[in-house]
Amino acid sequence: MNKLTAIIGSRRTWAWPYVLFLVLFVVLPLLLIVIYAFTDPQGHFTLKNFLQFFQTSEAVNTFIYSLAIALLTTIICLLLGYPAAYIMATAELKTPAVMAMLFILPMWINFLLRTIATVELFNMFSIPLGEGALLYGMCYDFLPFMIYPVYNTLQKMDRSLIEAAHDLGANGREVFQKVILPLSMPGIYSGIIMVFMPTVSTFAIAELLTRNKITLFGSLIQRAFGEGGLQMWNYGAALSLIMLVIIGLTSFFGNNDEAADQKGGLL
Repeated sequence: MNKLTAIIGSRRTWAWPYVLFLVLFVVLPLLLIVIYAFTDPQGHFTLKNFLQFFQTSEAVNTFIYSLAIALLTTIICLLLGYPAAYIMATAELKTPAVMAMLFILPMWINFLLRTIATVELFNMFSIPLGEGALLYGMCYDFLPFMIYPVYNTLQKMDRSLIEAAHDLGANGREVFQKVILPLSMPGIYSGIIMVFMPTVSTFAIAELLTRNKITLFGSLIQRAFGEGGLQMWNYGAALSLIMLVIIGLTSFFGNNDEAADQKGGLL
């Protein structure tokens, strides 16, 4: 009985379900992507899938365009989200709670339904669907992922540092540039990663908001797996692996050190 109690009470025992989940739904799918990417339909090792990507100008241009769209979306979300997060973190009374609720409410609805509603909104005002609609939809869907990391960082910031800067003669602009902005960088890094990573791989938003006029890199992957048949799975896996490498590099260049954690950031 004591032995059974010790086993149940062990942290290692309760960790096994999570280990099993990671193996089945993270490690195994990634391993399959790598295997498919470096093999042909007959199962032989090859680099042809990657060569096909680099030798296809349309695929390379789509990849570069997708990175540009993701970068532009991230910049817009940062420009819009940082002031909102700053207001939420410094406002008094019920303002932060009301603003947070306004940003959370749309997220209760599936993003595909929100995108379809955005399409209908553009149609109602006779606004043509295209690149502008795509950027609008991207920012609308992913703006909260920029606001909340920045808001959490600003909220945890030590207010005495701002008071000390004022006591030393710094004006409002200098306080923001030399105190608030540097201390909020961990939240900014988190927001950038949380916006850039999903936008660079999305495809449904682009297909709906552009009527399939604009193809993103995620659409190429979706078509390789969905429309190309089993013969294209290897090429689709290679495209997925390329995208994973880019996302991994994005995460690597984020501020991921312990000093950032000690400043109250999310990373």
